Amino acid sequence: MNYSFEYIDIILLAMIAGFIFLRLRGILGKRTGFSGKVPPQFQEVLKNMGPETEIKKNNNFDESAQKEFLKGAQIAYETIITDFSDNDNKIIKSKPLLSKKIHEQFDLALKDRNDRGHFAEITFIGINSADIKEHKKINSILKVTVDFVAEVITCIKDKDKKIISGNPDKIKKIYDTWVFSRDTRSSNPNWQLVDILT
Repeated sequence: MNYSFEYIDIILLAMIAGFIFLRLRGILGKRTGFSGKVPPQFQEVLKNMGPETEIKKNNNFDESAQKEFLKGAQIAYETIITDFSDNDNKIIKSKPLLSKKIHEQFDLALKDRNDRGHFAEITFIGINSADIKEHKKINSILKVTVDFVAEVITCIKDKDKKIISGNPDKIKKIYDTWVFSRDTRSSNPNWQLVDILT
């Protein structure tokens, strides 16, 4: 028996299976959002993503509050990223999560994309890590800077569905640093994205 040929067959079958898996994931998409209880800080905006919970303010932002914040921040991150893949080129789902400045910036980018006749296809694979880089409170305003590392499959297509950029079969790792903020004196417990650092 020639074991080398059997070994090569196994490798070829594994490669084919991997290719089929990536194609299916590119076509069907894979979401890795959080299930279960939605963190209170993002509860009002994302209440349809999980059961309602009592809203509590935490002005101290201690370790427990930071953990809850990060859970909500990751949901918000995925919501905002995937909102860019909608065919209408409009920010809808994530609008309450954005400050006026950030919403205007995103809206201009989407209008420019729409004017070109381009559309984005984004498959959100998952978040590898989300870490609080810093948090500071100035008067009543609490700002939290978060470093995200995530994986997506993304490409830009024109009106004829021709690929302009990106690769629908390749997973891309992205690194983002986002700043969220909320007024601790406000009765509104929601955080908003107020800055994206480069």
